[in-house]
Amino acid sequence: MRFVIQRVKEASVQAEQEVIGEIKKGYLVLIGVSDSDTEQVADRMIKKMIGLRIFEDENGKTNLSLADVGGGLLLVSQFTLYANCKKGNRPSFIEAGSPDKANELYEYVIRECKKSVPEVQTGRFGAEMEVSLVNDGPFTILLDSEKL
Repeated sequence: MRFVIQRVKEASVQAEQEVIGEIKKGYLVLIGVSDSDTEQVADRMIKKMIGLRIFEDENGKTNLSLADVGGGLLLVSQFTLYANCKKGNRPSFIEAGSPDKANELYEYVIRECKKSVPEVQTGRFGAEMEVSLVNDGPFTILLDSEKL
């Protein structure tokens, strides 16, 4: 499982010219799922993401968590996080999870995040979406379950 976490001042996602999710301060999280991922893997990823201390404190040090700043989450599925570009110029996506498996785990991540984060917004699985954000920093972290 892969999470691309972007610390944002604001972010939104649209599908079919309609805003379907938006947050102010918090994380925009792009979520990629592989076929080997499980709920246990998702639990580890969620715990790490929510516990990250990447917001600045009063001394300008990245020492505050999402909860400390009352931040929201915008969770967007993105199978292209499993693009393999080793051969040629056209990416292969065979390492990405099947749509059914990916949707099941994406929905699981949403449910679990809602248990501890008051504001959780989402994209729409499988839809063509437009994502807008104001990256704060910029500050972007890649969490890969293979490296946790």
